[in-house]
Amino acid sequence: MQTEAPAYKRIVLKLSGEALQERGGRDNISLGVVREIAERIRDVRDLGVQVSIVIGGGNIWRGVSASHRGMDRTTADYMGMLATVINALALRSTLTQMGVETRVQTAIEMKNVAEPFILGAIRHLELGRVVIFAAGTGNPYFSTDTTAALRASEIRADVILKATKVAGVYDRDPNTHPDAQFYDRLTFTEALTKRLQIMDSTAFSLCMDNKIPIVIFDMNKPSNIRDAVLGRKVGTLVCDEPQPK
Repeated sequence: MQTEAPAYKRIVLKLSGEALQERGGRDNISLGVVREIAERIRDVRDLGVQVSIVIGGGNIWRGVSASHRGMDRTTADYMGMLATVINALALRSTLTQMGVETRVQTAIEMKNVAEPFILGAIRHLELGRVVIFAAGTGNPYFSTDTTAALRASEIRADVILKATKVAGVYDRDPNTHPDAQFYDRLTFTEALTKRLQIMDSTAFSLCMDNKIPIVIFDMNKPSNIRDAVLGRKVGTLVCDEPQPK
């Protein structure tokens, strides 16, 4: 029986950098789109849920792509980390304007613009503040998926909500295979056996080892974040337990 009581107390919302862009738009960051996302985050926070966010930087810079074009991988990845900080500041600014107290914590120290990441982030969450984790893990060669899994483990989050461009997890790309099979629930073992690309291997291993469930859902449906937090059937749930019979 569904109620309005949240199913999760503390969440990590994983957003791609592209989520901040308007479809077909030329700006790296659309302030209108950022406001829409901020409103959804505020609605979830107002349910009493402790909200933390990890955001990518792909709308501005992709380290892996640059390294494939000849740039030193370490340099390219650090540039990508800085891109995530830009996105985090844009989201913080909008949330603050809406009356939502927000902190940005970075894995690379930059005192003038954000706090360094410390486990004190938990106290911010307990006080009802939104916390945005930026600059990845602070190390090259790690994705923002890994950042989400690491931060979720560190702050003891109940779930990772991974926002994507598709409804959830399929056995094949649904954009090119109309007959692709959709999974509404998977165990970590099933996802590995079927070789489903849910997160990179490091991130997925962290979630599996620490038993942190992952909900993969379509970001383009405005109600999905709230519905996921309320425990409604949204997207694909990947967890440690099989489907109840």
